[in-house]
This record gives sequence, structure tokens and C-alpha cells, in this order.
Amino acid sequence: MGGVEFSARHCGVSARDEQTMLQTLGLQKLEDLARALPADIAPAPLGNLEPPLSERDALDALRALAMQNDCAKKSMLGLGYYDVETPAALRRNLFENPAWYTAYTPYQAEISQGRLELLFHFQTMCAELTGLPMANASLLDEATAAAEAMAMMRRCSDNDGNVFLVDESLFPQTLAVLQTRAAPMGIELRLMPAQEMSQNFKDAFGAMIGYPGGDGNINDWRETIATLKQNNIAAACATDLLALTLLTPPGEMGFDIAVGNSQRFGVPMGCGGPHAAFFAFAAEYTRHAPGRVVGQSRDTKERAGYRLALQTREQHIRREKATSNICTAQALPAMLAAAYAIYHGAEHLKESARRVNGYAASLAECLRAAGREVKCEEFFDTLRVVADDAGEVVKRAEENGVNLLRLQGEVGISVDDSTELSHLQIALDAFGGGKIAVGENACAIADSLKRQSAFCDGEVFNACRSEQEITRYLRRLADKDISLNRSMIPLGSCTMKLNAAAEMEPLAWREFANIHPFAPATQTRGYRKLLADLSQRLADLTGFDSVSLQPNAGAQGEYAGLLAIRAYLQSRGETSRDVCLIPLSAHGTNPASAAMAGMRVVTVNIDDSGQADAEDLARKIEQHGDSLAALMMTYPSTSGVFAEGMPDICKRVHDAGGQVYMDGANLNALVGAALPGKMGPDVMHINLHKTFCIPHGGGGPGMGPIAVAKHLSPFMPSHPLAQDDTEGASPGCGTVSAAPFGSALILVIPWLYMRMMGGEGLRKATLTALLSANYVARRLEKAWPVQFRGRDGFVAHECIVDARPFKKSAGVSVEDVAKRLMDYGFHAPTVSWPLPGAVMIEPTESESLPEIDRFCDAMLQIAEEIARIAKGELPQDDNPLVNAPHTAEDLLADDWKHPYTREEAAYPSAWIRDAKYWPPVSRIDAVYGDRALLKK
Repeated sequence: MGGVEFSARHCGVSARDEQTMLQTLGLQKLEDLARALPADIAPAPLGNLEPPLSERDALDALRALAMQNDCAKKSMLGLGYYDVETPAALRRNLFENPAWYTAYTPYQAEISQGRLELLFHFQTMCAELTGLPMANASLLDEATAAAEAMAMMRRCSDNDGNVFLVDESLFPQTLAVLQTRAAPMGIELRLMPAQEMSQNFKDAFGAMIGYPGGDGNINDWRETIATLKQNNIAAACATDLLALTLLTPPGEMGFDIAVGNSQRFGVPMGCGGPHAAFFAFAAEYTRHAPGRVVGQSRDTKERAGYRLALQTREQHIRREKATSNICTAQALPAMLAAAYAIYHGAEHLKESARRVNGYAASLAECLRAAGREVKCEEFFDTLRVVADDAGEVVKRAEENGVNLLRLQGEVGISVDDSTELSHLQIALDAFGGGKIAVGENACAIADSLKRQSAFCDGEVFNACRSEQEITRYLRRLADKDISLNRSMIPLGSCTMKLNAAAEMEPLAWREFANIHPFAPATQTRGYRKLLADLSQRLADLTGFDSVSLQPNAGAQGEYAGLLAIRAYLQSRGETSRDVCLIPLSAHGTNPASAAMAGMRVVTVNIDDSGQADAEDLARKIEQHGDSLAALMMTYPSTSGVFAEGMPDICKRVHDAGGQVYMDGANLNALVGAALPGKMGPDVMHINLHKTFCIPHGGGGPGMGPIAVAKHLSPFMPSHPLAQDDTEGASPGCGTVSAAPFGSALILVIPWLYMRMMGGEGLRKATLTALLSANYVARRLEKAWPVQFRGRDGFVAHECIVDARPFKKSAGVSVEDVAKRLMDYGFHAPTVSWPLPGAVMIEPTESESLPEIDRFCDAMLQIAEEIARIAKGELPQDDNPLVNAPHTAEDLLADDWKHPYTREEAAYPSAWIRDAKYWPPVSRIDAVYGDRALLKK
């Protein structure tokens, strides 16, 4: 029996409602919206994409690829990635729950209290385990967290030197990312054994040490750190959260910063990600740390509430002076790691760590008894065994089902939670040893380094031991939030659309989830075929020549693309080209990425239509011609309009000797309708978490591959542990992510999406997104003036409406509008960006007409409420908008003294009664929270 095509399930507008919307716009058919695109851009031929597959057939095709991966091998490779079991209760109630994975970044705190609380517990867990007072709410991976630490130490140092001391035992991927990040910043990396740092610190501003080291060794670094600090040199460590349950915390040892990965707290390896890195730091770095920090504050009724702290660090405000270009953390994996710690508690974590260390210590003793030299005396989970026959040892172990790490003259062995005695025996047999024996009190940690301080001893970490309790706890948190499973999230610039259950299901398949990123290529054939196929599809859809899947966030894709341009120019001897032209309306990460890539940012003004001002652009191309490296353009623009003349702009930049970078954040307005690569740009990053349905997850995971023209193909990211050319074995522009394919696990989602949509389905999705955006603009335009329009009066995939007149007429701010929408059960659109005081609305193709109409009705009714204030029917200082959102507690209070009714506050529209969302807190006081950031 045939089923409905997937594209009809994905696109929320029915055929009947489509006609209603088209009639509202004065159009006959959906294809008429293609005329909103400028005539000078290349249309997209879709003949090279197959017809759509049904969900069942697509999943069967994916299963066939999955079966070509060998997850039966026990990984003892280590290098920061470990086998771990995700508890079923957490997988079902959090990781696979749309209440969690369809949530948006918690910028609107009042409707994000659940995920903010769990992220706060992630910070608490990381801070307490590291012994440092502060931690952020996650970064992309351990290697990029190390690079962020280096950059922060350089910014905050009073030393004039540009040398960064690096422990040569750090993981190779971390060293590679540090090298890539250091070069454009003019930082000299000085690699050495960490023990030598106290004698070789001339011109240094900071140091990074492995604790434990990448080779497994644990050392007492107190004297080294003391020497460094006497010379005003900051000290950071790369560490392991599970190890820190047994080891003296870095903060107690004197480290200023601690970075690492929370992967082994219940998050599968997934061939490299997504995993949440942690970044803990001393109090003096609080206002300089990268990423997001969740803080506590209070609402208007003095109730405690969480919110993102220090939002002035956000890139759209600080631009090239931002602390980093990070706009995507790894919120969903961070929340999973926090829930893992809450579910297990400190005692179970310590018990697990003791087992790991005991097994590793016992294996070391057995190897020594067999005549092998184990280099590590004190260690947590990793051994380095001297072996002239390393190749034969690794081969014998692999033949018997265990992957060991082959090194030059050595073999690495890492033990984890899932290691069994049988695995230890196979490893021992590979070396020609005897029978494995585990000592009852085996331990490889000196008493002087054993942890004495408590961690995770708060109430929340001791209240959810049973599955019943953790299920209820996660449900209580989810009920506090607005996610896509509750209502539309009409955010412009950050598309929030359907993540189909069929696309999410394979993330739990062992054949994808339980693969180590550095497993032998013979064990990852399925992954490699899938990723090569995905790369080709992305190239076909964009019109570029090749694609790198390594960048694991949109902003990281920007950085990688600019590095490719930089490497290309250097290869031509054009090292003086360092100016990057960026329109004022660009995403805030653009200038931050350019600064990180060693470029000087020159801002281009925008005209009344929201586009880059043609005259100013021409003037600055001429002014900086000999120094011009790149122009960064977002297409369609951040103003929600398809700009005219893009091919001509690209030609002018090329004639001046520069390259063109296209920000692909809005690619969802082009897929199947146009080929951006044929407009003239040289490189573009692709937000897979927007256009191709990877879930937002409350602020990550994401992926930001780059697509490049042929001349830039040799300059894409590479990786030191590349298994073959598909991972970029050539030097390229360096390494930008810890794993060769970034967060490879979630790449199954866009692959499935493309296979189930087919070429025509992808085109329909794009045109439906244009239809929905233009319908919203038409319904709202009389009450909410639309700011920018393109060809024939159309907008692109989003529209910007003006709320500034309401400030003058009624004293109502755009923030008041955002908070009042919560009473209607909606997450606010993007506010005050790119235009201060405006609202950016993007309905996406996944929303139905009834839901779009409910949102439009809410906006129109809010406009009527504002009109009542302007007429004097309601006071400017006491009305439903300035008091929004209204909690159930507010409505039940005995002393209701407002000039509007409780019903007007809680049920402004009749349809709200059927599914009322109650905000858990009133409006949060962000200023108070920033002033009291470190309060307990």
C-alpha cells in the first residue's frame, strides 16, 4: 500500500491552503514565487538528483550503509573518545525527545527555564569536577576549546610575548587545531615536554598541559604552575571529567583554565561527534570567556530564574572584537551529559572511574610481567607500551575484535566504562602475555594526587537515581519550555523547522553511534560512502566543485572558508592581502571569523533596501584593492531580500584580486531554485542544522561544511589522523575540528532528508518557505510595516517588520512584544537584529496555514493592544505588554490591581484555552543577574 510522499509530510501547507495563500498574494501557482529571485542568478537543474524515496526505503538504504561499519570491534584507541552506554531513560526522554531537540537557543529566558536549568547543572558539574569557580555552557569539541583557551589567555595577558607553551603529549588533533588557530593570530607555539616549561618560558603568555597527558601520564604540576605564575604566565590544562572524579582538581593544583570533552558522560562516539566540550576558568576570566554562560537572576516578582549571562559578549554586538566567533555550542549533548551525572551521581561516577583505573593498572602489571615496557608509571586509563612489533600487535588484537592504537615504536591502550575482562585478555594476548588478572585494589594514581574534595553533592545530583524520578524530572523541565512540539518558532535567520522522526531514528543505531573517529578505514566503509555521497549532493545542490564536512558549526565553517582563501592567496605569494569587506548587516560571526583568520575587517554600509550599498562597496574595493583578500556576503541578505547584481559584485572583487565568501546561512531560500556557486562566489559555508534539518537542540549540535570552487579545493581543512584522501590528507588550510568529519553522527540526518525529499521535494520546500514568508508579510503589513522588499514587492524566506513606531506612540519596546507573545504561547521571532527595534520573522516550509494564521492573529492582536495604550485606554506603565509574561501564580494572586482583566492577561485569544502555555517565571532581570553573576 502506497503512502504519502515524505515531502508532503515535511511541507506543512496543504494543497488547499496553498491556494488560499497564493490568492492572498495574487499568484496562481507556487512556481510563480520563483520570480522573486533575480534574473541574473543561475537556476538549479535537478536532473542529477534521484526521485524521492519513501521513509521505509530510505531507512533501508541507510541500514545497508550502516551494516558496512564494523561496530563489533571493541575500541581501545582512546585519544579523547570512549565507548559509553547512553542510559535508555535518557535516550528516550531527552536525546530522542522533540521537546529537547527542537528547542531554540535560550535567548528568551522566560520560556527556556527547563533547558537553562539543565545547562546550569552542566556548568556546575564541570566547575566542581575541575575545581574552578566558573564554566561555560559548552563549546564545540576539546580541540577547539583548547584553541579558545589559548586565544583568551593571549587577550588577557599583560606579557608582551607571543609564545604559547604546549605540552607535546596533547592529543594530535588538539595540537593540529592549536597550530591552525595560532598562525593567523601571530602566535608562536613552542612544543616541549611539560616538565621543561619551567625552564623555557621566555616570551610566553600562556601554557597548556595535559592532565592526564595524551600519553596517559599523570604528573603533579604544582611547581611548574607556580614558576609560570611567578612570571605572569597563565596555565591551562586539557583534562578528563571521569579522571577528575579521582584526581586532584586542576583548580586546586593552580591551573587557571581547564578544557576537555564530556563525551564519556553518556554521549556516543558517533565517529567524532556531536560532543560537548567543557571550558572552566578562574573568576578573573569571567567577562572574557568564549561561548555562553548560564547565570541565575530574578524575575519581577523576586523569583529565582536562569538566563544567558553577559549577552554583550554576543557576536552581533561586538563583531570583530568578539571574544570568539562561536554562535553554536553543543547544548543538546551538554544537557545529556548533565542528565547522565544527575542520574548516576558522584558515587557511581567514582565507582566507574575506579573500575577503569583498576583495569588499566592490572593490564599494565600483566604486560610488565610478560616482559613488556609500560612507559606510564601513574595514569588513569591510558597506557603506552614500547613495542618494536607494534604493527603485528595491533593486527593480532584487531583480528580478535579489539582496536589498539598504533604509534611509532609503541602501542596505545585505553580502558573505558565498557571494557570487559575479555577485552583486556585480547590486548594482553596480542603482546604474547599470559592470563589477565585484576587486582582487587589495583590503582595507578599516587596518594598525593588523589582527590579529597567533594563534587556534585547538590540536591539535584542526589534526587534522581530511579528511572521514574529521572523521567519525571526531565518532563518537568521540558514543560517549562516552548519547543517546536508545542508551537511555531518563527525565528528569522535561524530557521526552526521540522526534524522528522525518521531522520532522527538512526542516531541510536550502534553501527553509527559506536564508531571511533580514528577507527581503521576498513571498519568505517559505510560512513565513508555516506559522507562521500552527502558531499557530492551538497556540491550538486550548490553548484560548487567540492565540499569539506569537517567544520562542525556554521561559524566554524565561516572560519574554515576564510582560512581556505588565506591559504590560497599565500600560495600565490599575495601575503599582503588581508582586508575583508563585510556589510553592516552581516551575521555578527562574519567579522569575528575574519578577525580570527588574521584579516582586517572593513565595514561596508547598507542602503535603504538593506543591501550592501553599491557605491560604498565600489569605493572600498578601489580603496583597498591591493590589500583586498575577501568580501563576505550573505545571500539572500540578512534583510530577507534577494539582492540584485550578485554576479557583478563577484566580478568586481575578482578583478581587484580578491575572493568572495558567501555566507550560506540562508541557503534554505535557494535549494532547488538557484545554484549559488554559479553566481561567482569562491566559497560558501552551509548550515546543515538549518537548511537540511539537523535539530537546533537548544543551541547545538550543528554542522557548517564548506563548499568551494575548484581553485580552492586543495586548501580545504585537513586532519593529522586522516585515513585517506577523503578526509583531506593534503596540508590544506589546517585542521579546524577535533574529528576529521566534525560531528559525523548527525550527518545521517541531511542524507536522509535529501533522499526522502528528492530534487522536486527540495525545490517545493524552498518555494513553500517563500510562500509562507510572503503570506506573513502580507497579513501583517498594515499593522506591522515590512521594512525591506525585493523584486515585485516580494520578500525572500523571512521578513522584517518594524516595531519602532510603537515606542513613540505607546512606550512599548520590541522586547515587550517578545514577552507578550509568550502569553499567546509563541516563541518570539528574532528581535532588534539586524535592525534595532524590528522583528525578523521566518515561518519555514514546515508550518501549516492554521499555525501561521494563529501567529499572525497574535501579532495583529498585540498591535491592537498597543493601539489601546496609544489611545490612553491603558497606561504605558501598567498594561499587558510591559507586564508580560504572566505566570499562573500572577493570575492567582489575591491582589490583582492591574487595569486589565486576568482573562485579558492569560487568554487574549479564544484558541489559547485549548493548549495554554504557562511561563514559569515573569520577566527576568538580566542586569541584576550580570551584576550578581557569581552569587551562590
